[in-house]
Amino acid sequence: MAFPYKKMTEADFERIREITAPERVTVGADIPEDYFHDEMPEYGVFPPELYVEVLNKEEISAIMAYAYGENIPVTCRGAGTGLAGGATCKYGGIMLSVMRMNRIDPIDFKNQTITAQPGALLQDVQAAAAAGGLFYPPDPGEKTASIGGNVSTNAGGMKAVRYGLTRDFVRCVEAVLPDGSIMEFSSNVVKNTTGYDVKDLVIGSEGTLCILTSVTLKLLPRPNFSATLVMPFPSVEECADMVPKILALPYVPTAIEFLEQELLEIVERTMEKSLPVKDGEALLIVMYDAATRDELDQSVHMAAREALRSGALDCYVADTAERAAAVWAVRGSILEAMKLDSVSQEECDVVVPRSQIAAYVKQAKGIAQKHGLRVEPCGHCGDGNIHTELLRGPEQSDEEWHTATRAALTELYALAKSLGGQMSGEHGTGNGRLDYLKDFVGERMISLYKAIKLAFDDKLILNPGKVIEFNN
Repeated sequence: MAFPYKKMTEADFERIREITAPERVTVGADIPEDYFHDEMPEYGVFPPELYVEVLNKEEISAIMAYAYGENIPVTCRGAGTGLAGGATCKYGGIMLSVMRMNRIDPIDFKNQTITAQPGALLQDVQAAAAAGGLFYPPDPGEKTASIGGNVSTNAGGMKAVRYGLTRDFVRCVEAVLPDGSIMEFSSNVVKNTTGYDVKDLVIGSEGTLCILTSVTLKLLPRPNFSATLVMPFPSVEECADMVPKILALPYVPTAIEFLEQELLEIVERTMEKSLPVKDGEALLIVMYDAATRDELDQSVHMAAREALRSGALDCYVADTAERAAAVWAVRGSILEAMKLDSVSQEECDVVVPRSQIAAYVKQAKGIAQKHGLRVEPCGHCGDGNIHTELLRGPEQSDEEWHTATRAALTELYALAKSLGGQMSGEHGTGNGRLDYLKDFVGERMISLYKAIKLAFDDKLILNPGKVIEFNN
């Protein structure tokens, strides 16, 4: 660590109370343990010295200016639903919650945008867009995530095949820098080639460069019709080979999800949710959106015909909202089901070219099994983002689990790289994947990351120890 941080004193606590309000500040042992970690405690449990809930950008600015002057680390936290150990106070200091900053402004219909504060929940932003007859497409699995967290991690989700990632919908960002400066990156315009595109650098930076205070998001016309297809295949290879065939059809799917039957059995056993199709070794769940009924019917017919021609054992069409919701409820239950079916979990969140999905899945299973680990690959195969879930059994000791997962992850990341992929498709680096980053991207890229971090945060006080570490 390049700069030693100040241990907070009662004088520091009192100053934060003065900036905000005593009832919104908690210190020391009174801070609930839920704030020590995100959804993956395996990636570190770190208690903050002070927890504060802010109401506006002025409070954030004042807190950051004070922390900058006193050399106190600050970590911004939204809903805490991250899966990379990102929103944790690795070096103590201040945990700054933006969850009370949850205002959603009325839709700007002329520009088809909506502006929200960072603590607004994704599901509430989506609902506000829908109430205005519009559509906010980014759809990661956790709907109770904060929109600021989505932007900070460039969240993807199941609909990225057709609509793209969160980055594709962010028009402009307002943020506070580590020294307390309030900045705007871009504005509510469709195109911008003015200087460096700092907005797109901030998106996905995991709270290490600035603290978001407001985001303006692009909306789309709401699709009038939607259908979901379930396509079981005899083998993983045949299932994966179907993906490029679907994408070659005239109609672009909204989502293409890959699941193995073994994982569906876990969901059914632990969550009592099941799909109407139980045959085959693996299956695809494919969604289509359309502006007209005729467009939807044609897209569904073409996809079903191509699937059956390519060896699918069946093609179930969920053509009502209720049936489709039941199918996606199974997909949405996977993480919780695996938690219930194992002592703990480790996830390899790689993304590979779509042509390499079958090769990755097959080799990943062999790697995990070689190290004595249960493995359940699944994910967004329409964009090559495969979640390789490693599950711990009750017979494994802490040492056995950590040794095996570290060895497996090292090989899995190397496999993804050899296939032309990347280390993380949507969950980010955080603290959980930090140890693997240097080997993956190389020394020159690490030096670029460090230069970017220092350009924003010369004292390294904002979410230190995430994405890039200075003591290694």
